[in-house]
Amino acid sequence: MAPESALKLMDDGVFEEVNVDEVDEGDILLVKTGAKVPVDGTVLSGEGHINEASITGESVPVGKKKDSGVYAGTILENGTLQIVADRVGEDTTFGRIIELVEEAQDSKSEAERFIDKFSKYYTPAVLGLAIITWLFSRDIELAITLLVLGCPGALVIGVPVSNVAGIGNGARHGVLLKGSEVIGDFSKVDTIVFDKTGTLTVGNPKVADKEFYADNVGEVLGYLASVEKESDHPLANAIVEHIGDIPLSRVEQTDVVKGAGIIAYIDGHRVAVGNVTLMERENVHLSEKARADIARFEKNGNSLVLTSVDGELKALMGIRDQIRPGVKEDLQKLKKLGVKNLVVLSGDNQGTVDLVAGELGLTEAHGHMLPGDKSKYIEELKTKGHIVAFVGDGVNDSPSLALAQIGIAMGSGTDVAIETSDVVLMNSDFSRLPHALGLAKATATNMHQNIVIAVGVVLVLLASVFLSDWMNMSIAMLAHEASILVVILNGMRLLRYGL
Repeated sequence: MAPESALKLMDDGVFEEVNVDEVDEGDILLVKTGAKVPVDGTVLSGEGHINEASITGESVPVGKKKDSGVYAGTILENGTLQIVADRVGEDTTFGRIIELVEEAQDSKSEAERFIDKFSKYYTPAVLGLAIITWLFSRDIELAITLLVLGCPGALVIGVPVSNVAGIGNGARHGVLLKGSEVIGDFSKVDTIVFDKTGTLTVGNPKVADKEFYADNVGEVLGYLASVEKESDHPLANAIVEHIGDIPLSRVEQTDVVKGAGIIAYIDGHRVAVGNVTLMERENVHLSEKARADIARFEKNGNSLVLTSVDGELKALMGIRDQIRPGVKEDLQKLKKLGVKNLVVLSGDNQGTVDLVAGELGLTEAHGHMLPGDKSKYIEELKTKGHIVAFVGDGVNDSPSLALAQIGIAMGSGTDVAIETSDVVLMNSDFSRLPHALGLAKATATNMHQNIVIAVGVVLVLLASVFLSDWMNMSIAMLAHEASILVVILNGMRLLRYGL
């Protein structure tokens, strides 16, 4: 899947095909329809749709245009793009994924460490048994049969096969499980702690509720959009996006009131846009209905934006971060997978956090939490004996990601997310979390199954050498090879998990 060549802009202004290793940061590259993007970069010109399944696991092509970021190893399905190389070679997201998966497959789980320790005693014991058998029976064939039967081939290969198949399944579905030790710990998790913004919620505030107190709603919306266009505040951006295309008026004068809002003049009208404090400062009368609407909006966890024209209240909008679609169903799946405690920690006010927790059915909700407070809370959970996973964005929450037994990053493959966490959901897709946990549990179970199969077959066959007269070298070889094949096939079942 790794790209091998690139069309590079040369000094004479012509694009030439070169080996991908010859591309340096800052080089300008051409990507044609059907070609792989050779490096991580930024689009300089052109438009197209890219299949990013190799990075994010998302099969739906993503639209790209000027200033959009692109990943190495993804495929341009249509269009033509010129990009500037930002990261090349092993530094690309694709290169990092390859490196992480290789490291993960090389790491050893608790089960593998048990096998290594077990083999220190098991192998000499079988060898000694064969020698003793030969000394007493003088039957060399019987002694060699014991060696063949006792060879722990299935035991040695069974756990690594499960490990590699589980990690491979995760990578194919946009989930990076960084090692078989991670899989073992993740499978035992009983408490998952979530950051709110960008994890349970989209992280992009939108208009959720609105009320109008004027007949000329279109005119009021035009004034509101005109004023908010002058601001780059997230609430202003949410309002402009919500209103959409509408004729705008020329804003003649603006006065920003810190912590309250904006006052502007449009077509001779004094327009005030901001919070309740600004309305009180402007001596805007708030009717009983308006005050009831304000209380209702605040109870729903909204940030309020009021609009007055010439001292009269015309509109009220409630803006809040929206809960990710499908999160409630995903949390129910986590409960079915054995997670007992679902906790949200957030820097937002307690009322907003309680609202989200109530809607999603979480066990606990804590607001006004700084990064240090979150880390302290996780430490307390661990002290109580809980196996804790923390789900965050991989930036402000990096201390908590590192402190929890399992750190899970919602980060679209960002550097901090990859470095800090144990599990990375490459597309920031919350629905991958139940798949990741279910896969970890299935992989851990599969490892134990293979151990039981391997040890059980060896014990039965060794016993049959002494307790039956039908066991011979041919049957021993057949049984030995069959047991290896059985554990390999059992491990490979994980490749189809979730399909």
